[in-house]
Amino acid sequence: MKNIPVLHVQGQSIAEGYEKALVSLYKNGIKMQTQYDREGDIPSIDATMNITITDPWSDPMIHKAFPGGIEDLHEYVMELRGAKDHWMKSMNDPEDTRWEYTYHWRLKNYGTWKDYSKREKRQIVSGPFRIDQIEMVVEKLASQPHTRQAQMITWMPDIDPACYDPPCLQSLLYRIVEDEDGVWWLNCNIRFRSNDAWGANFMNMFGLVHFNRYEIAAAISKRAKKRVELGRLNWHADSYHIYGKDIADFEKRFLVNIKKPFETRVYNFFDPMIQEIYSEAEKKIRDKIKNYDSKRKASM
Repeated sequence: MKNIPVLHVQGQSIAEGYEKALVSLYKNGIKMQTQYDREGDIPSIDATMNITITDPWSDPMIHKAFPGGIEDLHEYVMELRGAKDHWMKSMNDPEDTRWEYTYHWRLKNYGTWKDYSKREKRQIVSGPFRIDQIEMVVEKLASQPHTRQAQMITWMPDIDPACYDPPCLQSLLYRIVEDEDGVWWLNCNIRFRSNDAWGANFMNMFGLVHFNRYEIAAAISKRAKKRVELGRLNWHADSYHIYGKDIADFEKRFLVNIKKPFETRVYNFFDPMIQEIYSEAEKKIRDKIKNYDSKRKASM
């Protein structure tokens, strides 16, 4: 085979879209090596994938088979809203092994990174410029709802080609459709250059749907004094893949259940029991972040 397959699936909820995308990838993807393979790893399964979710804020929202739990989903939502931005490393400190970026930082503070000032003995923000893309997108959509220019990007070509693990998320583009009742529907195109279909895709989709709901739609609604709901989500992954080392786990945890009724493979996010677990997780997550911060501070 000389061409990487281009696959398309559609689902109403993110759980449905996620499941269809994994099935399509497993059946139709191409076997490929990756630069992260270890000796003995079998090839990954890879394709270019386009997933359309027609109603991303609908149930059943959560797929039981994704590698994680309800608390993990809440933690990732908090991360995308900035809760771990301070975990980024100082780029000029070779002994700092923390993250080189967070998605929220790239969207909120594009053009900057963190450095360590030896003279002042504190972490500072450096960079040629600083752009709050979230604010720019919200303001543009609130004042010009028909715009095609409401886009945010993460890639910084001055530093990312040298990163060991550069950003997978590349861009988010928003457009608004107004219905006959005057409701604004926020449509979104999200592009990933690389998306771990089994290990990360579901959490990515869940987190960014919540980011769109609370950081973008709610802010537009407040500013424009309009009701803003989430319209369709189009998810494009240039490389949508299952790593060879994960294929056996995927087959064991996902494929064996695929013939069971769909409702047995999913959770309703708005189910009171799930909502209780999700809400109670926030304190645990904040305590986890504080504990990490305390241990790091004590070790410095």
